[in-house]
Amino acid sequence: MIKLSIIIGNCNTYELTRNCIESIYKHKPNFSFEIIIVDDASTDNSQKELRSLEKKYKNLKTLLNIRNVGYVRTNNKGLNSSKGEYKLLLNSDTLVHQNTLQNLVDFAKKNKDAGVVGSKLLNIDGSTQESCYNFPTIWNVVNYKKFAPNSDAPIVVDAVVGASFLITPLSFKLIGNLSEKYVSYFEDLDYCREVKRKGLKVYYLPDSLVIHYHGESFKQLASSDNQWKKLIPSSIAYHGLFKHYLLYIISLCYQKYQKLLQR
Repeated sequence: MIKLSIIIGNCNTYELTRNCIESIYKHKPNFSFEIIIVDDASTDNSQKELRSLEKKYKNLKTLLNIRNVGYVRTNNKGLNSSKGEYKLLLNSDTLVHQNTLQNLVDFAKKNKDAGVVGSKLLNIDGSTQESCYNFPTIWNVVNYKKFAPNSDAPIVVDAVVGASFLITPLSFKLIGNLSEKYVSYFEDLDYCREVKRKGLKVYYLPDSLVIHYHGESFKQLASSDNQWKKLIPSSIAYHGLFKHYLLYIISLCYQKYQKLLQR
């Protein structure tokens, strides 16, 4: 049986995807793995180039979407086609380090309560990237943001960013695919919330290092000025309509209050 399936979504980001794949083969683990690239109806030369990679790497396959369906359904298509015991959702704008994949799976095997394991994400300059979440509540919304745990040891967190997101066999059995209530954004928070509800844990693993060119894989989906608008339907799906607007109003009032204090 294949030990690990690595699912990478691609949408007009062929060069990033190719670099990501090359980093995997440069730092490949000592167990069997497959790479599944799902192209989300790219309009550049991605599909042609990805097909050529299939000839180069025997354990890589490409799936093509006829139309653009978004991040979640693209990754779910890869999950549905995967044969690995463990499933890793890996963004196309990432590069893995030595032992990144090995350490993820080894840790998950040893910790039977793990539902999701997230890598430590790094910026291009090697600095630590904020890659964990607390679940949003009315108490933390005014200062809500991602964070990077100050720990060199594995630590339990509420949620991890989906850029390098290992789903364990038990978690996949209990929860399955990403929820298609979402197109993109909030799907990682939602999955981690379901993991907690099933009595499993979400771990942040500092010795699994991944360089993340933050936001590059989503640039083709929306301009930076419009990306925030895509958060709104996902926030409503995650929180529900009432809580979404309650959190929005609390956050807005806090921002106005802060501006008054600065006068």
